Amino acid sequence: MLLREQGVTSPLPAQGASLRTLISKVPEVTAFFWIIKVLATTVGETAADYLNTTLKLGLSGTTLVMGLLLIGVLIAQFRLKRYVPGVYWVAIVLISVVGTLITDNLTDNFGISLWTSSAIFAAALAATFTAWYRREGTLSIHSIFTARREAFYWLAVLFTFALGTATGDLVAEKLQLGYGVSALMFAGIIGLAAGAHLIFKMNGILTFWTVYILTRPLGASIGDLLSQAKADGGLGLGTTVTSAVFLVAILGVVGYLAVSRRDQVALSAGKVAG
Repeated sequence: MLLREQGVTSPLPAQGASLRTLISKVPEVTAFFWIIKVLATTVGETAADYLNTTLKLGLSGTTLVMGLLLIGVLIAQFRLKRYVPGVYWVAIVLISVVGTLITDNLTDNFGISLWTSSAIFAAALAATFTAWYRREGTLSIHSIFTARREAFYWLAVLFTFALGTATGDLVAEKLQLGYGVSALMFAGIIGLAAGAHLIFKMNGILTFWTVYILTRPLGASIGDLLSQAKADGGLGLGTTVTSAVFLVAILGVVGYLAVSRRDQVALSAGKVAG
């Protein structure tokens, strides 16, 4: 599924007014993008459970370790001048884990209901999008070539993962639909969004972020379905096996992209999509 964004032409950075090639700091939105995104969201769910329960680091210890790792990788990402598959997707995997842990901390350590945390993260994401659009005039990921836009982007990504975790757990566990039904439901909604874009020409940027948000609970439901015990509605593969399988898959696809550069695009300064 290819979802191309559309929008207004964005202004060039003040530095270097001459026409030149700008390299986006994020990958082109191709089928590979969505494949890795779902794989990463699944790992985010199962890896957080693995570190928390299997390795017995606890929620606080796991959050501290993964938070520090994420900060380190994001520093490396911001220092880069262009999109580098390995660094970018490591950041996505880590932010997926951290997003899961934020929701789990609110639920388990602070007793905040999934209804409330879903509302909180939805409001935080809406506020981020609002500030981003008012400051930059676009929410397109095709225009991530300044530090400020990249900061907005990663903040939005973090809130999408936290929101997706909360809503996924809410639907599968609190509403008792089960992991399999939840995965099918979220996949169906994603299909409807894609159809609305392809058939009814729904705005590309709106479609992208809608699907981006929904792939998080989809991946989380798939991860829980595979890893949770059969008595709890899962297939009983465990968090270790599930995390390992999906991490290997991510490494394989990212390795292919690093060599083939199928997800990299140079944006002409006169054609930077907003």
